[in-house]
Amino acid sequence: MSAMPGSGAANSVADHHIRKIVIVGGGTSGWMAAAALRTKTRRELCEIVLVESDEIGTVGVGEATIPTIKEFNRSLSIDENDFVRNTQGTFKLGIENVDWGRLGHVYFNPLGELGFSAAASGGGLNELPPLFQYLLKLVVTGRTPDLAEYSLCSAAARSNRFDRPSSKELVYSYAFHLDASLYAKYLRAHAEKRGVERVEGKVADVRLNGESGFIEAVVLESGQRIGGDLFIDCSGFRGLLIGQALKVPYEDWSHWLPCDRALAVPCESKTPPVPYTRSTAREAGWQWRIPLQHRIGNGYVFSSKFISADKAAETLLANLDGPLLDEPRLLKFTTGRRKQAWVKNCVAIGLSSGFVEPLESTSIHLIQTSITNLVKMFPDRDLGRLVQEEYNHRFTTGFDWLRDFIILRYHATEREDSELWRYCKHMSVPDTLAYKIEMFRKHGHVFINPGEGFGARPWMNAMYNQGIRPERYPSIIDGVEDLAIRAELAKVRSGIKQAVEQMSRHDDYIAMNCAATPPAA
Repeated sequence: MSAMPGSGAANSVADHHIRKIVIVGGGTSGWMAAAALRTKTRRELCEIVLVESDEIGTVGVGEATIPTIKEFNRSLSIDENDFVRNTQGTFKLGIENVDWGRLGHVYFNPLGELGFSAAASGGGLNELPPLFQYLLKLVVTGRTPDLAEYSLCSAAARSNRFDRPSSKELVYSYAFHLDASLYAKYLRAHAEKRGVERVEGKVADVRLNGESGFIEAVVLESGQRIGGDLFIDCSGFRGLLIGQALKVPYEDWSHWLPCDRALAVPCESKTPPVPYTRSTAREAGWQWRIPLQHRIGNGYVFSSKFISADKAAETLLANLDGPLLDEPRLLKFTTGRRKQAWVKNCVAIGLSSGFVEPLESTSIHLIQTSITNLVKMFPDRDLGRLVQEEYNHRFTTGFDWLRDFIILRYHATEREDSELWRYCKHMSVPDTLAYKIEMFRKHGHVFINPGEGFGARPWMNAMYNQGIRPERYPSIIDGVEDLAIRAELAKVRSGIKQAVEQMSRHDDYIAMNCAATPPAA
């Protein structure tokens, strides 16, 4: 008889292997986990079973990504053009933000660093590179530079241009807009081809060991019992394993992020897709616009405290670029996270572990980070306590820095034209965020801790463009002659202009490399 999980009583190295992984729930998180774990484990040593029901729909709010998804796809040996083609995808160079800092103001949050080469970007996670520092010097001395002028991603997006980077000298980042349900379908085919077993059915019961509290099996409505060593909870907001069975508490962040509803609807596309997402601040939240090859994904994230669903739907439908392709779908959520994502022999991934609204297109990124950390710390059957503690530390750190960044986006505003914006402008914020804001305001520094996923540039970009201006700049930049740096800035602007002129039109690039078959009427 094999040892119970957590007992440490196995007699050989082979006996310590996780022999069966059970994933509860499909969708993007379930099939990402299945595909990655199948790639990283040997089929003859570890069986992987995914349980899902066609009767249970998936959320699929986020259809925009950040550049880390390229690493995930590469780890699965997925061809990028094939991936884009099969997900009706387009390319993404950043997010256009409308009316956030103040009404009538637009700024771009590029995915790449400022500058157009590795040398121009420079710097590390914990400091602003020289180009940033000099731009801050301009700000402190009374000038207001447009940061977008020094971003290749911003310039290309404004010109509706795209090419993959073709040389080591020309460095910039990109991501994708995609149909999340098609991505899940694509990964399902990938995983099943490599031996993941899919079981159709709804979970009716979760059986726990009476002594250890570990999950022994899930029981389906059909009566089928599926046992395993490690259980992955990808059951969405329901949290069937982590919440309902193991009773892990959920930390509610609604007092900082009051939006608790989203209306999502696709519409027809009347113009070629642009290589950027648009985020428009509305009376009681914000509206997304995500261009795919044959449609546009739209949604309104809003607070039910400050607007009714009917009024929100009216606002959303009045601001679409084409005729509806479906009826608006209402989603309810509570922003926050579980106290722990790995408890006993269960790991929660995706919405079951927590939810931060998709303002920065991080839904898939958070899933990917959870999977990456699980692979790095993949346990044996003893499920060591220290490994779980490290995983949970990384999980909470990753969620908390993103929470702070999203709060910043609401809090740093001049807007007081509606109840939501008055509330967000004047509310207290987490100490970790207050520290970052004060450090930037007083000294022009942005420091990033290990585990925070964006680096310094997005923080500087958001704070600067939403009205937080530094009183000082990093004085180390005074060691460089002003004329030399101004010459470098001019060189950057010129290099960006030349690079963009040589790029393809975004829609032409898609047509040449990864055009999808139009969906059936």
